[in-house]
Amino acid sequence: MEQTTFTEIDSIAGKTAGSPLTAGQPLAARMRPRRLEDYVGQSHILGPGKPLREALKQAQLHSMIFWGPPGVGKTTLALMLAENSGAHFESLSAVLSGVKDIRAAVDKARLMRQQDGRATILFVDEVHRFNKSQQDAFLPHIENGTLVFIGASTENPSFEINNALLSRTRVYVLKPLTEAELLQLIQRALMDEATGLGGRKLMLSEENAALLARAADGDGRRVLNLLELAADLAVEQEDEGVRLIDDTVLEQVLQGSGRRFDKGGDSFYEQISALHKAVRGSSPDAALYWTLRMLDGGCDPLYIARRLVRMASEDIGNADPRCLQIALSAWDAIERLGSPEGELSLAQAVIYLACAPKSNAVYLAFQQAATDVNNNGSLEVPLHLRNAATQMMKNMQYGEEYRYAHDEAGGYAAGENYFPEALADARYYFPVNQGLEQKIREKLDYLRTLDQKSAKKRYTSRLQE
Repeated sequence: MEQTTFTEIDSIAGKTAGSPLTAGQPLAARMRPRRLEDYVGQSHILGPGKPLREALKQAQLHSMIFWGPPGVGKTTLALMLAENSGAHFESLSAVLSGVKDIRAAVDKARLMRQQDGRATILFVDEVHRFNKSQQDAFLPHIENGTLVFIGASTENPSFEINNALLSRTRVYVLKPLTEAELLQLIQRALMDEATGLGGRKLMLSEENAALLARAADGDGRRVLNLLELAADLAVEQEDEGVRLIDDTVLEQVLQGSGRRFDKGGDSFYEQISALHKAVRGSSPDAALYWTLRMLDGGCDPLYIARRLVRMASEDIGNADPRCLQIALSAWDAIERLGSPEGELSLAQAVIYLACAPKSNAVYLAFQQAATDVNNNGSLEVPLHLRNAATQMMKNMQYGEEYRYAHDEAGGYAAGENYFPEALADARYYFPVNQGLEQKIREKLDYLRTLDQKSAKKRYTSRLQE
């Protein structure tokens, strides 16, 4: 196939306004935009008339938290806010900093305000990693205007940030970059001779550019890192100085490049939630997709197997009891075969569970029974249900008047009660009209009819009193 130069596909007028080239800086750092016009992505908060765009244009500072996955421009937005407003910029990393560093940053902000009235933006990367006391340390200084707080988090702030800090900030949600936006970053980097790769005469086909964009999975920093690595490995052509990023180069660069999947993070729980809901919603195709997404991202297949066992009981139950055994068999296959051989068994289980009739009757029964156990204390076992293992127990009427079901007509002691008297009318399990539970429901309805007709009722129904 004829090779085309990607930079010629859709030329961009002008140069990106990146920072001055610094020896040793990675491409992503060199290409960091300093003007709003050069910022790529987040049109939902930076489009015309959007609040954050207006804050940037008018230099209106307020404390905020940027929530989004890595490489979507959280730090860049904070830097642009500082530059547009003329504020002093201080940066902390919650991974490396402690209360001592927070105090030092606050002291510097206080000094800046006292000396020349200049505001300070304190940018805290990975703010969700700070504990409660560390997060609380910012509160008085946000309140009295010593600093403008900007936090960046890859985790859901509603779970990881104190309510007190959340109430003093505005949360902006940043989204992964689209493939088109990532292609725009690639294109700019290939054109920019000042801070990008424009002086290296690189050739990259549309198809291979798209491969880079897909491999970056919404992460702008990652796509530029991959591009820079590919540029270093590019093959020199016969034309003087021209270097080609071909299929062989990309194969080396993209080896082991998985999708975004942070074990224990939001992406992890969002995807397992999607898998569970797809199984519950009887969508085998979607369930298989989310299973493969998680495996592709590096999720332990044993974790998925354990979750399938839970789904088999929670969402299917006795509508198809085989699901529990199939889920356990998939778990066993994964343990025996490992990946990738065992993953097909996992897929088989996922598809079967998604296609099976659904019932949450067992799950609801479990929850209701647990509520009664919690609310009613240690109700005594009725005498007729106690085992009379000794003569003393017999004298105390243990087991007296117990009716042995096998000796009764149809093997059922109609009217007998196996609850404590206070819970004689309790019902937890309500089978649905799906799968095997339809038969179970018919049988239980029949047995309850026998109970109502029986002259040997153990307790008088409270409902009839």
